[in-house]
Amino acid sequence: MSLAKPRLRFSSVMLVLGLLFLYVPMLVLVVYSFNASQLVTVWAGFSTQWYGELFRDEQILSAIWMSLRIAFFSASMAVCLGTIAAFVMTRYGQFRGKTALSTMITAPLVMPEVITGLSLLLLFVQMAQITGWPADRGMATIWIAHTTFCSAYVAVVVAARLREIDRSIEEAAMDLGSPPMKTFFCVTLPVIAPALVAGWLLAFTLSLDDLVIASFVSGPGANTLPMVVFSSVRMGVSPKINALATLIILAVSLATLLAWYIMRRNEAKRQQVLKASG
Repeated sequence: MSLAKPRLRFSSVMLVLGLLFLYVPMLVLVVYSFNASQLVTVWAGFSTQWYGELFRDEQILSAIWMSLRIAFFSASMAVCLGTIAAFVMTRYGQFRGKTALSTMITAPLVMPEVITGLSLLLLFVQMAQITGWPADRGMATIWIAHTTFCSAYVAVVVAARLREIDRSIEEAAMDLGSPPMKTFFCVTLPVIAPALVAGWLLAFTLSLDDLVIASFVSGPGANTLPMVVFSSVRMGVSPKINALATLIILAVSLATLLAWYIMRRNEAKRQQVLKASG
């Protein structure tokens, strides 16, 4: 008991320090988003003028809309390709080149983004010279690039879930006359649905946050939100960036609370079913 109390106290102190290290800078950013001064570090009174300036900034609004569209389409395509890759890695038996294929699928996880962005840039340049497409690098090339590296993350998440599935359920469905495609949609897909959602959210976040790869494969007039923010910060931090970051923190917090509420409600329903069946 004498050793347990100091250990518990030490763990509590480290937990508090870790939370302060993570969230105090965010709190300071939120506070200074309501600063009336143009100088980010000088408090000149409470004001919401920078939120109005933010919603009147056409460049930032256009970048937000483009980033959201690219992230949505990249995450959706990454789920499709990543799920197929996960099935190849987990459900197919040994075949020549399987190890090399699995390595190539997961290579973007450890590949530096500079290398990935440069290789994709060279690919698009060569394709434009040979086939004439893409004539201009923009939203389509960013979408392809983001799908390329996001698919690896989805494949890892879905493959981990597929390895945990009891295949006897699928085999029983097929023994009862269910075709393979119907078995996938009616049996396998509902089981791996949480992994698909998790992979989609991860891919959406990675695409929305990417700066390096998008900088390589984008062209004039195709600026994502991280590119616009980075360009703005290089010339001096604008209070509008603080306002934008505050809105992003608010959106993420609301999404997290909603997910927590749904999980808590589902867990409560599951407990009620267990009590009723017991």
